[in-house]
Amino acid sequence: MKKVCLVEDDPNMSSLLQTFLKLEGFEIVMANFPDIEKIIKRIKEEKPDYIFLDVNLRNINGFDILKTIRNDPKLNQTKVIMTSGMDLENRCLKAGANHFLMKPFMPEELLKRLK
Repeated sequence: MKKVCLVEDDPNMSSLLQTFLKLEGFEIVMANFPDIEKIIKRIKEEKPDYIFLDVNLRNINGFDILKTIRNDPKLNQTKVIMTSGMDLENRCLKAGANHFLMKPFMPEELLKRLK
């Protein structure tokens, strides 16, 4: 079973993603903490196959989290899917994300990137 770590601060989006991905057979862990250190600690503990990372979190910039992941030898090979309501695809990919999804997106788009 593939494991997905959700770094998403919108409770509605988190709930929808959790439900959908569980139905599709993924194990889900949440890392919606108010600081980067706790998020990175959870990711290291859980060792997910994928990280679903929102660019615009309440108190944290998703690009800072991505940079920390890519600079950590234990995490830098983990696949990261970034998401935003703004078209930041080029910026996310240049920063090291494996994929980008613009909100709102269809669940099938996410599944395609996870397979």
